[in-house]
Amino acid sequence: MEYLNRLNDKQREAATYTEGPLLILAGAGSGKTSTMTSRIAYLIDAKGVDPYNILAVTFTNKAAKEMRDRAEQLVGSGLNMWILTFHSACLRILRSHADVLGYGRDFSVYDPTDQKTLVKNLCKDLQIDTKKFTPAYFLGVISKCKEQRITPKQYPREFGTDFKEEMIHKVYDGYETALHKNNAMDFDDLLLNTVRVFENDESVLLKYQNRFRYIMVDEYQDTNQIQYTFIRMLAEQHRNLCVVGDDDQCIYQWRGADIRNILEFEKDFPGAKVVKLEQNYRSTANILAAAHSVISHNTERKAKKLWTSEDGGSKITHFRARDEREEAQYVASEISRLTAGSYTLEEGRTEGRRYSDFAILYRTNAQSRTFEEALSRRNIPYRVLGGLRYYDRKEIKDIMCYMRLVSNRNDDLALARVINEPKRGIGAKTIEKLQTLASVRGESLFDTLMDEAVTASLSAKAGAGIRELTDLISSFGDQQENLRISDIYDGLLVRSGYMKMLEDQNNLESESRIENLMEFKSVIIDYEEQEPGITLPEFMERIALLADVDNHDAGENAVVLMTLHSAKGLEFPFVFMPGMEDGLFPGWRAFDRPDGLEEERRLCYVGITRAKERLWMTSAEGRTIYGKFDFTRESQFMQEIDPKLLEGDGVYQKKPAANVFADGAREKTPFKPFDQLKYARQQTRQNAAAMQQSESFTAGDLVNHPKFGDGQVLSTDGKILRVRFADGEKKLAVGFAPLKKR
Repeated sequence: MEYLNRLNDKQREAATYTEGPLLILAGAGSGKTSTMTSRIAYLIDAKGVDPYNILAVTFTNKAAKEMRDRAEQLVGSGLNMWILTFHSACLRILRSHADVLGYGRDFSVYDPTDQKTLVKNLCKDLQIDTKKFTPAYFLGVISKCKEQRITPKQYPREFGTDFKEEMIHKVYDGYETALHKNNAMDFDDLLLNTVRVFENDESVLLKYQNRFRYIMVDEYQDTNQIQYTFIRMLAEQHRNLCVVGDDDQCIYQWRGADIRNILEFEKDFPGAKVVKLEQNYRSTANILAAAHSVISHNTERKAKKLWTSEDGGSKITHFRARDEREEAQYVASEISRLTAGSYTLEEGRTEGRRYSDFAILYRTNAQSRTFEEALSRRNIPYRVLGGLRYYDRKEIKDIMCYMRLVSNRNDDLALARVINEPKRGIGAKTIEKLQTLASVRGESLFDTLMDEAVTASLSAKAGAGIRELTDLISSFGDQQENLRISDIYDGLLVRSGYMKMLEDQNNLESESRIENLMEFKSVIIDYEEQEPGITLPEFMERIALLADVDNHDAGENAVVLMTLHSAKGLEFPFVFMPGMEDGLFPGWRAFDRPDGLEEERRLCYVGITRAKERLWMTSAEGRTIYGKFDFTRESQFMQEIDPKLLEGDGVYQKKPAANVFADGAREKTPFKPFDQLKYARQQTRQNAAAMQQSESFTAGDLVNHPKFGDGQVLSTDGKILRVRFADGEKKLAVGFAPLKKR
């Protein structure tokens, strides 16, 4: 067991503790993956545990693959052991037991785009104005309800029955009904329905409790209540539960992560052993000291402090720019300088660094634009992580819907998307009538289209087109077990007419779409080579469960731009953290919640600990956000860093004010930054209202226009105003002219 000799004392202690509950507090860069994989190997080698009895779950496909690869290097490949994401593990269970809840085992998994389309259709049926209540709003409410296990039936009792809540209830109820009808689940359902299966069928729960005698959970601080319940139910019988996490890196509370799960682990599992991994193998001592000086201001955390055997390293560079443009230019110039070979260490000049060594981590996506422009001006290659996913492109979504239909003919959403792609003479009204007919009959849209009496009632072109489509899907569906995924893909692409449609368009856009479809073929081939025998449903699941971070290609020589949330789990030699200003980071919303600043501080800690060699933290004296320029105040997080760790521009240090209220009867009002987004929205409303103002004008009125300046009304007919301004006469439409009388 040579792998144990490569561990430090604390890592070895954690890896060899196998019986009973175990909490491994693993700080950033402390070698948690090595510890977890060594523990898996130790269970198999030293304890004789059958790999079949081991379950390890994490959050991203990237993390799961890395853990699986490392474990197989230690104990060999081909072992029947589950090392999966939460969603993948639950999906695998549901594929065998979804019938407990009345689902077919070939159910589809709807991604966010599918969910949005479904809610859009519901809003249309319910005559809901999606400009006032967007699909994203409804989906956010539905997701929270599922996390709290509030069903559509329970919703009115929990939230009331006023107009808004009744509308949400109708959408939620319709959404769940449509999912069941389409034999589909969303991502939340994968977790929730697995727990429901366990609760509804004790034999299923007992089966997996007996199988998974040893359970390991990565990133435990990011688990929500459903995930917590899922793990607790599985571990209840044998209690051999090992969770690994870092409360200082809990940055997803806004999407359901419950920090109490890790803070109260010893309470939930009495007798649990706690091992702290505090030796860091990633960053320099100065970077770690800066991270600790910030995070130590949090009160809701377990005491620990990262350390390293390495020397202090470079100090953190602080730069205070005049505005966001100078900030971006400074970052681009530093990258250009360091890649040109002028990076100097104590031992002397080094060769230029690769662009991929650099990352720009910002608080909000809105900050990326100025950096993209500055990098482009210097011809520095960059990649924005978290933009439009490759798999969300129209042509990819279309062909994936064809493939989903082959796997699950009850998927009405997929069928509605491609029924007229390419054109088959089936208009929107016809599709709507067919959907209504299917609903009345209580069957899937595909089954309705299989009825010859239905197709005979359509136009000759539409009827022929539908028959070709249903024959195509049926043929591949019946033969999918006899075909490779690549064969199914090629057949669908050509025989559906989709490829010909793009070729006939013969323009740059269609050529680009064809290139994307060909690249998708490469994706399929890669999966077939990596997982021989992979089935179509399994392939569709892999694609559906991909996360943004899984798209990061560390081998691509380009500067990476991403949000701090997306950066968790990654590391870079050189890191820039721009926008270190109150109101931006920490964000203004943080000042409205008691625990808001603590989560923002954890996010700052995550950002700092992404850096291995050098860290730059920058800010601007003034910044234009949402169209408004404002002067800023330096982030309080900068003030929390020990000044001895900083170089460059000085950080403003607020002097302690004399306590004029010695008796403590009054306290100073805490600083609250300006809410730029709220202001911008208010300005937009006010501007819209100004254009729709009902104030009447008559000839001779002196007026002011925000663009043209002062003027005088010459005449009006109630619809059009003729106004003379300094640069000439203008005709302005009443209701669209933001005029004010002077």
